[in-house]
Amino acid sequence: MTSTPTARAELARGGALSFVGSAVSAVMGLVLIVVLGRLLGDAGSGVVLQAVGAFTIALGVARFGMDSAAIWILPRQLDDERAMLRPTGAFLVLVSAIAGLVCAGVLFAGALVVEAQNPGDDVAHAIRSIAWFLPVASVMLTALSATRALGKVTAYVLVGNVLLPTLRPIVIAVAVGVGAGAVGAAFAWALPLLPAAIAAVVVMLWQLRRLGRTAQPGFLRSGVPSRTIRYALPRVMSSGLEQLLIWLAVIIVGALAGPAAAGVYGAASRFVAAGMIVDTALRVVVSPMFSKMLHRDDRSGLESVYRTATVWLVLFSTPVYVLLAVFAPVALSLLGGSFADGEPVLVVMAIGSVVTFLAGNIHSVLLMSGRSGLAAMNKAIAVAVNVALIYLLVPIWGITGAAVAWAAACAIDAALASVQVRVVLGLRVSPVPGLYPLIVALITFGVPSLALRLTLGATWLSLFAAAAAGALLFLAWCRLDRRRLHLDELRRPSG
Repeated sequence: MTSTPTARAELARGGALSFVGSAVSAVMGLVLIVVLGRLLGDAGSGVVLQAVGAFTIALGVARFGMDSAAIWILPRQLDDERAMLRPTGAFLVLVSAIAGLVCAGVLFAGALVVEAQNPGDDVAHAIRSIAWFLPVASVMLTALSATRALGKVTAYVLVGNVLLPTLRPIVIAVAVGVGAGAVGAAFAWALPLLPAAIAAVVVMLWQLRRLGRTAQPGFLRSGVPSRTIRYALPRVMSSGLEQLLIWLAVIIVGALAGPAAAGVYGAASRFVAAGMIVDTALRVVVSPMFSKMLHRDDRSGLESVYRTATVWLVLFSTPVYVLLAVFAPVALSLLGGSFADGEPVLVVMAIGSVVTFLAGNIHSVLLMSGRSGLAAMNKAIAVAVNVALIYLLVPIWGITGAAVAWAAACAIDAALASVQVRVVLGLRVSPVPGLYPLIVALITFGVPSLALRLTLGATWLSLFAAAAAGALLFLAWCRLDRRRLHLDELRRPSG
């Protein structure tokens, strides 16, 4: 059984690599938003972002839960069913490809219906142009999840966090440069999925060949396919709902207030998404660890890793959101003057993200326990709250109302998962471990940021000065209190 210190060291090593990849992905995501804003304006960006939103929501269903199933089942097979690795990997990819094709047909048909009712609708035209990339994307995500579940975080990072997000703004800039409009930009956004999917599948096949034993006949009768499908079915709904929670507001805002408003809201929300680099980095590493620990009934080890990951998540994420909230006008100025209305959206979503982080990687714990049905129920409740609040608040507060709706829905989702993990799994989880690192980040970054904003205003100079002052204070505090913040684990060698 893996010792707790070794598990923490594994978390630190994998988390550091994943953090680098997530940082690259976040930066390139911001570059993508800047490219869209500068080249297409708020209305053109709104068209692309609404198409991307529809595609991403459909992708949540198209991958048919196979990416999450890979993270759940493959680490367990590495322990005691290595002969099942190869057929299981092939099964996961095949199912996601078939589901992707079906969803692509449905999405394409839906776009045709919208165009028939509203000829010349650029959003529908853009959706139609990228719909057939759904099976490519679903296979890519499943293969990447398999590589991560089999211990190859490097491949997951290089393909999913570096190759794909780096290619997208380059291809879009080239497409718009040769005369493509918003529809062409949407197609250019989807095109890099092809090389990314090929790379992901090649790495997965290499890993399966290296780690798996020769498969015995009778895989379909082994019970693995039925177990996998039973786990994945609730994830189909849950994944679709997760993407609805992220992207539905962009589409509804576009319908209620037009593509320009959707472009502003979508751009502001992308800044918030880019700030989730630590959350993404830790989730990549802890999910397979949680699956193994739950499989071995190592509850104390899981609780220890969960607490450490929560401390790091809050400690390293909060500074980003403090700077985004205090200097929102500066960040949005990268996109152009027409995006200034996104300031309150950025502030509200930054605060909502920090509050949600107090729950740590609670969704990963719930999913890796096999309770995908509970996760799906939570997402359904969160999406229902989100939609209801959007229709209630957007007519009153505009796009700021959509941001409030999103923050409330995310908090409810995290709270439900926390209660279920405590009651159903009997694990000791709470927001308490995140409170102290929250105080550290708020003091070290929040105080100088507010002081400089009030004295120098919202300028690039004040932003850089606040970031520099905050970093010095933050590093000093972390150095002096490294044991309480679990930072000694970052230097501990593997055991």
